[in-house]
Amino acid sequence: MKPLQQPLLLSCYTATSCIGTGLAATRQALAEGRSGLAPCDFETVTLPTWIGRVPQLEEVVLSPALIDYDCRNNRLALLGLLQDGFVDAALAAVKRYGAARVAVLLGTSTSGILETELAYRARDPHTGALPPAFHYRGSHNIFSVAEFVRHVIGATGPAWVTSTACSSSAKVFASAARLIATGVIDAAVVGGVDSLCLTTLYGFNSLELVSSAPCRPYDAARNGISVGEAAAFALLERAPAQPASGAVLLSGSGESSDAHHMSSPHPQGLGARLAMEQALATAGLTAADIDYINLHGTATPSNDAAEGQAVQALFGAATPASSTKGATGHTLGAAGGLEAVFSAIALADGLIPGSPGTGTLDPAIAIDYQRRPRPAALRHVLSNSFGFGGTNCSLVFSRAG
Repeated sequence: MKPLQQPLLLSCYTATSCIGTGLAATRQALAEGRSGLAPCDFETVTLPTWIGRVPQLEEVVLSPALIDYDCRNNRLALLGLLQDGFVDAALAAVKRYGAARVAVLLGTSTSGILETELAYRARDPHTGALPPAFHYRGSHNIFSVAEFVRHVIGATGPAWVTSTACSSSAKVFASAARLIATGVIDAAVVGGVDSLCLTTLYGFNSLELVSSAPCRPYDAARNGISVGEAAAFALLERAPAQPASGAVLLSGSGESSDAHHMSSPHPQGLGARLAMEQALATAGLTAADIDYINLHGTATPSNDAAEGQAVQALFGAATPASSTKGATGHTLGAAGGLEAVFSAIALADGLIPGSPGTGTLDPAIAIDYQRRPRPAALRHVLSNSFGFGGTNCSLVFSRAG
């Protein structure tokens, strides 16, 4: 099959989550099949649940020039940007192409809403006014994280934040591919940042989707998610005619909106299957070409059942698959970007990640689910990200050489 999308080079990428700050720590945790989930100790939350909290995030301090953007989400973004030479790579891209030719496209679900939650708690008891120090544009505003990253790297090209729940930071890879294909830009910083807050913890709990134990994707007794936080970034550029051996490429992307229900997936995963089929088509691949699937795998009963049906219908039971959310928790708007980086690590290291926390597999889901990490020669990896309201996105990453 002829690919419909020109491959893009992931010239630099990085990830920060509860399993590690930067690539080295993340690689080690994935290779060991280690989880970073711990009992919830965030803020004033009293829920009996486990979370994926980034260590030392409270120690991050923004420079005076960026103080208007001070919030947990942007501090997490900065911590992520400073890893693995990513800022230097982005600055070099701005110098190489020109500031107006570099886009910043990011995903998040709640941005810096924690600052609003804290400000509301401290509002004036007589007037109800929020504290004067509260700065909505630099925190709660959904565009805040993209504006912040633009300031850090000096890019002035197209910039936006996608907020389509859990597919947010996967969809920006597809957006960047379209912008580069049409000649609007030459490079893009893509990824996602989502941080812990009261809204998501109590909100998912009100939907009865939060587990009281570490989440167990695709387990027969799975009963909900563990909420996490993360920052993940990739620098996308046109791939050279002969990419270096071992280089990681974005080779395909697929999106769909099945709009089956506000918060439940289509029971047969029809939208999920459409996104996967489109990703394969744009990459010029068949299902048999995929060597590993990073599943969305949130550990809710309905999500895993629906995704499992879609994967089984398209791939059968021959393609190894796993969900890494047992390691990091569900990082919501950052999940797509984080798991894109996990896919890149899998290709670069020849590793199929495991699924920490998963014990007894659900016998009703007939796929080749991997509970423990193992080495494998990988050429093509599919990564799934499916959000509330049926906003689905699948990405194909490939190893050159």
